[in-house]
Amino acid sequence: MTRSEFQNVVSQALEELPEEFQQAIENLDVQVRWAPTAAERRQHGLRPGTDLFGAYLGIPLTKRTHGYSMVAPDLIVIYQRSHERVGRTTKAMVAQARKTLLHEIGHYMGIDEDRLHELGMG
Repeated sequence: MTRSEFQNVVSQALEELPEEFQQAIENLDVQVRWAPTAAERRQHGLRPGTDLFGAYLGIPLTKRTHGYSMVAPDLIVIYQRSHERVGRTTKAMVAQARKTLLHEIGHYMGIDEDRLHELGMG
């Protein structure tokens, strides 16, 4: 799948998010990259052979103070290679991208990994 085709997959997944999630997102950019770098893999504590579907880079809403203004957008990165490995069809990749986006938006909202797993978003 080309990068442009996968960007369309992610765009479709964004459009399918529940309205309350779409409205809650402010100053947040979503980017597509092929795969995490070695540094990103180390940062997330990934073992060899483990996939990373996405990452949230920024200051969660719950950690922002009154001085938080005039800053570059937070970032959600979606990794194409991981999605292609599990999704054999475009429909399957859209579903996985939606799941990944919900997970990373959860981090943006300040929800930790354990709670996301409890909510079925892990």
